[in-house]
Amino acid sequence: MRLQPEAIGSGMTSQRVRDRLVQRLRDEGIRDERVLNAIRTVPRHLFVDEALATRAYEDTALPIGHGQTISQPWVVARMTEALMSVAPGRVLEIGTGSGYQAAILAALGLEVHTVERIGELLRVARKRFRSLGLNVRSKHDDGRIGWPENGPFDAILVTAAAPALVDALGHQLATGGVLVAPVGGATSQSLVMLQKQPDGRLQSHDLGPVVFVPLLSGMVD
Repeated sequence: MRLQPEAIGSGMTSQRVRDRLVQRLRDEGIRDERVLNAIRTVPRHLFVDEALATRAYEDTALPIGHGQTISQPWVVARMTEALMSVAPGRVLEIGTGSGYQAAILAALGLEVHTVERIGELLRVARKRFRSLGLNVRSKHDDGRIGWPENGPFDAILVTAAAPALVDALGHQLATGGVLVAPVGGATSQSLVMLQKQPDGRLQSHDLGPVVFVPLLSGMVD
């Protein structure tokens, strides 16, 4: 990944501040050093509003407008760690948002395809990808549909919660691949990892409680 000089940051966005976040994630159970190194490398402060840049390396979700958030770093790390357990090559992300999760995946050397329903968020995310030299394929569409013409994918990551997983996404998952997603309503959600078996079944593993914005249908310009 090519980083421009301004991506390094200073003061509250410096490498030292990032290193402290990585150590906190390690202390809280994140073990995959590849994931930790991607979080250390990708400049999260460039994925939030400038007014929030000093909070970028806190382990907390932050607003990005349009009722959406950039996920808590621990959640990003946990989802990415689960996804990396199957050594994926091609990954589909549902819900580009700020672009930070896609940037983490791209920094890990994965071929990233990402779908976002809110046009303005996607336009800003694309500018961030270009400025950092990241090759991320993106699409403005209803994320519940996925990206069937580019499937199947080795892994699918969903960054918004639904009461049940969308069948269309399971169909776009390659055999042996994993789908990582928050499942539940507004007050109670669990992060689940589903692995596709040779017979097409999705074997489920519960990764613990989380809180995400809802997975909505349709598109917004």
